[in-house]
Amino acid sequence: MQPQQQQMNHQMMGYDRAITMFSPDGRLLQVEYAKKTVKQGSTAIGMVCTDGILLVTDKRIVDPLVVAESVQKIFQIDEHMAATAAGILSDARVLIERAQLKAQQYRVTFDSPIDTLSIVKDICDLKQITTQSGGLRPFGVSLLVAGIDIDGAHLYETDPTGIFFEYRATVIGEGEQEGEEILHKEYKDSMNLEDGMKLAVKTLQSVLKENFSIDRVDCVFIRKQKKEFTRAPKQKISQIYTELTGKKK
Repeated sequence: MQPQQQQMNHQMMGYDRAITMFSPDGRLLQVEYAKKTVKQGSTAIGMVCTDGILLVTDKRIVDPLVVAESVQKIFQIDEHMAATAAGILSDARVLIERAQLKAQQYRVTFDSPIDTLSIVKDICDLKQITTQSGGLRPFGVSLLVAGIDIDGAHLYETDPTGIFFEYRATVIGEGEQEGEEILHKEYKDSMNLEDGMKLAVKTLQSVLKENFSIDRVDCVFIRKQKKEFTRAPKQKISQIYTELTGKKK
């Protein structure tokens, strides 16, 4: 078994040197490496609720000297749209700034907010180009894009290949598998934003375990009525955490 595996690894050598080169079994290895980078990123959770849409993420503050309030992992694309990421955040910043520019250009041109799907497709088009162009590498980041437009609330997940899917609730990052198990069991379409926040904080707590703290949580929601990007205050997150730990006791 071991010699066979070594032979296979030897055969694969060289096929991860260029992004445009397929391995003998039809894989683009650099794209797969990018996906592994995403799984090492900080955990991010998205949920569609009855009265709005919600993004919650781990700031992953590992140095006590860092000013926690200065770290933000959820970004505003437009008044009605937000995004968060797992993976290389500098890659995410480039994509989000591109999305912000497109959203503003749309407002100036058509005097109305852009729909969420158009932003997601534009991001994924650029991601896909980097999977087939020489001299480039794939974006090592997955994005959750949440928005409320004329068709209602939408939550999309993009991956480094340029593929995207719409979800009611999803998790990306290091706690993806454990987080998805919790959402599959406990997420309900009838949840409002308050219920969604509680489930998201509970999921993040389960993933981070003893590393969990209020300072590490970043939470943004957009209500269907107002369609305004709103960052949840630290006091609100602390209150939810107190309720959860109180119930456990």
